[in-house]
Amino acid sequence: ARSLDKIIKLSRTIADLDNSDKILKKHISESLQYRLLDRTMVLT
Repeated sequence: ARSLDKIIKLSRTIADLDNSDKILKKHISESLQYRLLDRTMVLT
């Protein structure tokens, strides 16, 4: 729900920075990596 919305928003931003009209798998993958990194940093 909210996590998915955040991932989609971040993926859209990454796609925009990549000058892409569509959100591609690589944009979603990158956004997931950032979300995991963010969670890891909070836990340590």
